[in-house]
Amino acid sequence: MELKELFNSSNVKLALGSEEKDDVLLELISLLKLDEKAKEMLFKMLKKRENLGSTGIGKGFAIPHCRSLVVDKLNVAFGRHTKGVDFNSIDGKPANYFFLIVAPPVEISNYYLPVLGKVAQFCKSTDITAKLDKLEKVEDFLALLEEAGN
Repeated sequence: MELKELFNSSNVKLALGSEEKDDVLLELISLLKLDEKAKEMLFKMLKKRENLGSTGIGKGFAIPHCRSLVVDKLNVAFGRHTKGVDFNSIDGKPANYFFLIVAPPVEISNYYLPVLGKVAQFCKSTDITAKLDKLEKVEDFLALLEEAGN
């Protein structure tokens, strides 16, 4: 499973508009095309996960993730915020790039942890923030994933 296989024009947003952490989570959740009740439940699960420790991994990245019954397969989304949002990141700096990962509690394909690892690896790629900053359209993001080979 490569990251490029998981993303498409409907689950990538290059201009997040939210200014607060909770609102960013809600904006990312909205990219997953769930019904309202599922969105609310997923938001609560992500908040619970964030309370255990921030998923802001530093260097401008956050990877909010959880397992939830509201999905029946692995779901992902990517969002970029040009100004950055306080996400309680480990380096104390705002997050600009957000990868949301949600998987069911029991997942036959077992992609959740490998995808989480691939996203973390992608975030550590050389000059990745400069490349992400230059993106103008979703297709550019998909091409970047292809180029990174994740």
